[in-house]
Amino acid sequence: MPGYEMWGAEERREVEDVLETGILMRYGFDGPRKGRWKARELEEALCRRTGAARAQVVSSGTAALTTALAALGVGAGHEVIMPTFTFVASFEAVLSVGATPVLVDVDDTLTLSPAAVRAAVTPSTRVVMPVHMCGSMADLGALTAICKEKGLLLLEDACQAPGGSWQGRALGTVGDAGCYSFDFVKTITCGEGGAVVTSSPEVARRCDQYADHGHDHTGVDRGADLHPALGYNFRISELHAAVGLAQLRKLDGFLEIQRRNKRALRETLERVPGVTFRRIPDPAGDSASFLSFFLPDEARARAAAKAMQAAGIGAMYWYDNNWHYVRRWDHLKSAASPYPVPAPLREALTVLAARPFPASDAVMSRAISTPIALGWTSEQLGERAAKLAAAVGSVG
Repeated sequence: MPGYEMWGAEERREVEDVLETGILMRYGFDGPRKGRWKARELEEALCRRTGAARAQVVSSGTAALTTALAALGVGAGHEVIMPTFTFVASFEAVLSVGATPVLVDVDDTLTLSPAAVRAAVTPSTRVVMPVHMCGSMADLGALTAICKEKGLLLLEDACQAPGGSWQGRALGTVGDAGCYSFDFVKTITCGEGGAVVTSSPEVARRCDQYADHGHDHTGVDRGADLHPALGYNFRISELHAAVGLAQLRKLDGFLEIQRRNKRALRETLERVPGVTFRRIPDPAGDSASFLSFFLPDEARARAAAKAMQAAGIGAMYWYDNNWHYVRRWDHLKSAASPYPVPAPLREALTVLAARPFPASDAVMSRAISTPIALGWTSEQLGERAAKLAAAVGSVG
C-alpha cells in the first residue's frame, strides 16, 4: 500500500493512449476518441475482478458513497447506521443526500459492532453502512442477518479495502451496493477516483444517471439525452480511469506483497508480551494494507505509538486522530457548515455531540495501526520488523 509505489510503464501507456486522442471526457466525442473508452474499460474490468454485475466509476470514493446512497433511495428522514471509526467522507456522503448519520460503537474488528447496530435500529433506519477499515472486513455475516431481519439495506464502504474478500466474495459485493476509493493513497490509485458496484440493474441505472447530471445515456447524441432525475457531476476523467485500469491489472500482485510483508511484521510482533491483534472475520480475505494491534491499556498504547514514531515506524494512533475517529469530529457534532443545516439534522447532531462512546473508546484508545508498504526489500522488511518489536516491547 499504496499503488503509487508501483507506478510504471503500464500506467504511462494507458495515459498516453488517452493523450494521443486528446479526448479526456468519458462521454461523447465518439469519432475523435478512436474507440478508446478508458472509464468504460475500467468498469468492465472491475466487474470481472469483483464478480459484480454492474460498476459505475466516479471521481472519488466520496462521490461513490454519495451516488450509491442516492441510487438506493436514501435521503431526508432516513437514518444511516455507521461506525465511530471511519474517514470523514463516510458521514459527509450521508449528510450530502440529506440523511442522518447514526454513529454506533465498533468492536475488536475495528468495524461495526453487530450488537450496537441492532440496538440502534429505529423506524427511520434505512441503511446499515459497515466500513471495512484499514483493509479488513466487518462482520458481514452478522450484519447481513440483521439487515435481512429488519428489512434494511446494506451499503459496504469498502473504500479502504479494494481487493479484500469475505467468504470468497469481493468486499463491496456482499451488500446491496458497495463503494471503492482509488485516491492517491489507496491500494490501487487513479490519482483521484472511486466506484460503485451492485448486482441491481435499477441501482446501476440510477448511479449512471446521478453521477452525470441525470443524463439517461440512451441515445447517440449526448446533447439530446433526457434527464429523468436530478443528478450531479461526479464523472471521472479518461486520464484518471486510464491510470486505474493499469493499476487494477496489478492488484493481485500488490495483495501478494502486502500479505507477505504483513505476515512478517506480525510474526515478529507476536513475540512481544501484551500485544493482541485485531480480529478479522475472514483472515483469508484480508487485503493486508495495515497491521492493527492492541496494547493492554491506553497509556501503553500511547507510549508504543510514540516509540514507533521515534524509530521511524509509521504509527496510526487513531484515538487522537482528527479525521478518523468520532472523538475529534467537532465539526460534525456542532454542524459547522458554510450553509444552513436543516433543523432536524442539526437536532440529531446536537444529540450526537452529547453522546459518549465508551465501548469504542475502550477499543480505539488501545489500538495502533502501521501501514504495509509495497516497496520494501527483504532487508528493509527484516529491519522494520525488528524495530517495530523493539519499540512496542519497550513500553513494558
